[in-house]
Amino acid sequence: MDRKNAWETYDEKQQAEVFAFAEDYRQFLSKCKTERECVTELKARAKKAGFRDINEIIASGEKPAPGTRIYADNKGKAMALFVIGKRPLEDGMNILGAHIDSPRLDVKQNPLYEDTDMVLLDTHYYGGIKKYQWVTLPLALHGVVAKKDGTVVEVTIGEDPSDPVLGVSDLLIHLAADQMEKKLARGVEGERLDVLIGSMPAAKEEAEKDAADADKAAGKVKPAILKILKEKYDIEEEDFLSAELEVVPAGPARDYGLDRSMIMGYGHDDRVCAFPSYAAIEGMETPEYTSACLLVDKEEIGSVGATGMQSRFFENMVAELVAATGDYSELKVRRALTNSRALSSDVSAAFDPNYPEVMEKKNCAYFGRGVVFNKYTGSRGKSGSNDASAEYVGSIRRILDDAGVCFQTAELGKVDQGGGGTIAYILGNYDMLVIDSGVAVLNMHAPWEIISKADLYEAKRCYEAFLLTR
Repeated sequence: MDRKNAWETYDEKQQAEVFAFAEDYRQFLSKCKTERECVTELKARAKKAGFRDINEIIASGEKPAPGTRIYADNKGKAMALFVIGKRPLEDGMNILGAHIDSPRLDVKQNPLYEDTDMVLLDTHYYGGIKKYQWVTLPLALHGVVAKKDGTVVEVTIGEDPSDPVLGVSDLLIHLAADQMEKKLARGVEGERLDVLIGSMPAAKEEAEKDAADADKAAGKVKPAILKILKEKYDIEEEDFLSAELEVVPAGPARDYGLDRSMIMGYGHDDRVCAFPSYAAIEGMETPEYTSACLLVDKEEIGSVGATGMQSRFFENMVAELVAATGDYSELKVRRALTNSRALSSDVSAAFDPNYPEVMEKKNCAYFGRGVVFNKYTGSRGKSGSNDASAEYVGSIRRILDDAGVCFQTAELGKVDQGGGGTIAYILGNYDMLVIDSGVAVLNMHAPWEIISKADLYEAKRCYEAFLLTR
C-alpha cells in the first residue's frame, strides 16, 4: 500500500504554508538546543497566545471556563499546556505528548583539567549516540550554573558568529592504524570525548601568583581559563559542582537540498514533534474535549526523574485542573486519565537508500509521505512497546482521512535489527488509548539530523485534527 508523496498534493498556496511553517521551526531549532531553552521559548510564545500560569489559576480560586488556556512549568525543563473543553474533564482529554531533550555531551561535575598545556572539560554522553560522530565538529556550550547564593548564570558559548567554538579532537589518519582496527563502537571511547577549551598560558604575573599555590602549580593554562570564566560569567571552578552544561553542535539549522525541501539541524529528535504539537494547541479555539500538550524531559535516558514522563507531574496537573473546574475527587482524576486519547509524538527512522538492508520496505517510513504512525515500537519481540489497539488505529485513520492529512505507517527497521522506545507505554499506564506518531528522520541521534518540510507540516495538520476530533 504505497502512500502518496505529500508534495504532489500541494497547490502553490499550500506549498508557501509548508515553507513558512518550516522557517519558523528552523529558527526555533536553531535557538533552542536544550530542554530549558525549549521551555523558555515556548512559555514566552504561550503567554503571548493567552495561556496563563496554572499557579495563577489556583491562587485566584478561579473556575476555568471552556476555552481557558493554561500552562504549567515543571522546573524549567518540561511543561504542559491545556485548553479547557466544553465537556467535563472526567470525560477525558485529547493529548499530544513529545519530548524536548536530545542526545548530547554533558559536562561532568568536576570537569576542568589541564594536560600538556591544554585545558579540557571532561564529559559524559547523554542518550544513545555513535561516539565517533562527535569528534572534529564545532561544538557549543549551553546551560546554567547555579551558585551557592541562589543566583543562576545562563551560559551560551559558540552560537554567535563572534563567539569561539569548542570541540573534541581525533587522531590523525597517519597515526590511526591501531584505532582503525577497532570495532566502530570502540573507535572513540566515552572517556575520550573531552572538550578542548583553551591552550594559552596565563600572563607571567598570573602564572607566578599561581605557582605559589601548591594545589595549582601544575598548570599554566587553567588559571587563564578560570580568569575568563570569572570575568565573563562570575563563575568559580567550584561552581561546576552545581552546573548543568550541555555540549551541542554549534551553529544554526539549515535548509537542506538544492530544492530546500529539507532541514538539517541538531535536535530534530524530538523537537520536530514538540514544535508542531505546541503549534497545534496554540492555534486552537474552544474544543469539545479538553486539549493537552505535554512536553517532557529525559526521554533519551528512560523518561526518569522529576521532569521525565515517569514523574507524577502530568497526573498532578490534571488533579489541579479537576479541583479548579469542579468538586475534586480521586475518581474524577482517574476517569479524566483513563478516558483520554493520546498521540505519543516521537520521530521514526526514515528509509535511507544508502542503507536499505536494515529496512523492510513495505513497513518503513519515507521522506515526504507525511506524518508516521507506529502501531508498536519496542525491539525485536515488541519489547517495551505500547502496541495500539486495532480500534484506535481505525479511529485515527478516519480522523486523518476526513482532514485530508497525508500519513504513513512504519516500524523502526527490520524485526531483528534493533528498535527503540517512546513515552507511549507510560501514557498507556493510565489506561488511556495511545499510539506513536511523528516525523521521519535521517541521521537520527547524530549531531546533525535531517527531516522533510512536508512531513513537518503534515505533523502539524495531524495534531490539529486530532485535538479537535474523536
